[in-house]
Amino acid sequence: MLAKYYRAFKQDLDQRGIIFSFSGYLSEGILYSLGEALRQKMTLEETDLGTIKKVFSVFVEQSQNIIRYSAEKLASDSGRPIELSSGMVTIGTENNRFFIVCGNVVLADDEPRLRERLERLQRMDKDQIKAYYKEQLREAPDEQSRGATIGLIEIARRATDPIEFDFDPIDSSTFFFCMKVSI
Repeated sequence: MLAKYYRAFKQDLDQRGIIFSFSGYLSEGILYSLGEALRQKMTLEETDLGTIKKVFSVFVEQSQNIIRYSAEKLASDSGRPIELSSGMVTIGTENNRFFIVCGNVVLADDEPRLRERLERLQRMDKDQIKAYYKEQLREAPDEQSRGATIGLIEIARRATDPIEFDFDPIDSSTFFFCMKVSI
């Protein structure tokens, strides 16, 4: 029964075009290893170098967002600086293009600001995104940012279609956030 269940699970992923999927706790080390496997897989399939770079870049950016902003974290109480963030990253193909989907729990307080940023990017064309990117490079990072505040803009620059996203309420204090990028 065990093998049958997981074979069916894998077949379902294969039918959906999923070539790579990770769900669990992420760290920078895990990100590096997963990224290397992804790059090798795409190289073996003789994927265009420009596409590999875009997919890899979006994968890394989305994974770093999970590591930095997921509301589901495990941290060491032993004084050692260990922190793991929970989320999922899935990469697949549909309509002869790659897609990268990430998902993680976010705090309800962060949802409005994240939604506004993504909606703003959805309304922009490529030239507007490029100009916005240059403008944001000159600005100071947001107070709550644990990065350069331009990660979402970087993702939008590489996407071939507007970013898709959704928030699913879990309870009064958290949402499950999901974002899909096509390349």
